[in-house]
Amino acid sequence: MDSTNLPRKYDDKVDLVVTFGGDGTILHAASQFAASSEVPPILSFSMGTLGFLSEWKFAEYKRAFREVYMSGAASERHAVIQGSSSTELSAETDCTGWSSVRGKSMGPTRGARVLVRQRLKVSIFDAKGNRLSTNGDATHDAHAMNEVILHRGRDPHLAIVDVYVGGRFLTEAVADGMIISTPTGSTAYSLSAGGSIIHPLVPSLLLTPICARSLSFRPLILPATTPISLKLSEKNRGREVEVSIDGMRRKDGIGVGTEVRVSAEEFKSEVDGFVGGIPCIMRRTSGGTESDDGWVGGLNGLLKFNYPFGEES
Repeated sequence: MDSTNLPRKYDDKVDLVVTFGGDGTILHAASQFAASSEVPPILSFSMGTLGFLSEWKFAEYKRAFREVYMSGAASERHAVIQGSSSTELSAETDCTGWSSVRGKSMGPTRGARVLVRQRLKVSIFDAKGNRLSTNGDATHDAHAMNEVILHRGRDPHLAIVDVYVGGRFLTEAVADGMIISTPTGSTAYSLSAGGSIIHPLVPSLLLTPICARSLSFRPLILPATTPISLKLSEKNRGREVEVSIDGMRRKDGIGVGTEVRVSAEEFKSEVDGFVGGIPCIMRRTSGGTESDDGWVGGLNGLLKFNYPFGEES
């Protein structure tokens, strides 16, 4: 499917998204709402070889759907990310990322735990300050679940990028490229480029250079409220760099003077719930406590933290 033409059609019609596959499948599903500020809850079943985002095993599909629909969150997509009850909606409730919805017919122990994953808001401007299209839409900001990447592509010369943080000049980066990622995206390309791993509940932006010429340029973790701008410097020997948003490369590269502005998407409180972010339905581990989010165990299982060399089991 061509996600550049479809997202706006889905806004008012979809109450739940179900994915079968790996992280790429979830990213593709989220991209269908890249131009929208409202994303329905995503229920993901892991059927890939390696992934950080897929929460449920397909063998648990009956339990998964039971958890969702019996929690009262079948069509009330804002209620599932709101507060303690689907019948007690309050615009004043703070959005912390985690929520639980008490079951209507399964008893008080039933509930669908939801993690609202932060997204990036991306806009591109030319040297004269005119807005350019991100992925086929020049009138709306694009949203990214994982990251925004500037990369030299097939050009043999390193990219020279002026980096601005909070509107102030930070540095002139000379590298293969730059990555701005969400906490969710910290375990994707940014991790391979030497970036830190950030818990998805930490509101932040991660700025990671790709093969920087200077060994002193280290990845930076910045507050989510701090916007980042990447501007292609006049010093570039190559006249264009590639831009990709969640793995989808922009049709045209950006030239000298073009600026990519990235900020964290804001969570907005409205009468019927929150707008912003990607609500993901999480698997409640059996016998786990309320604070057990499965993130630590999942990270250990995938990255083998402190795993002894030479041991297979």
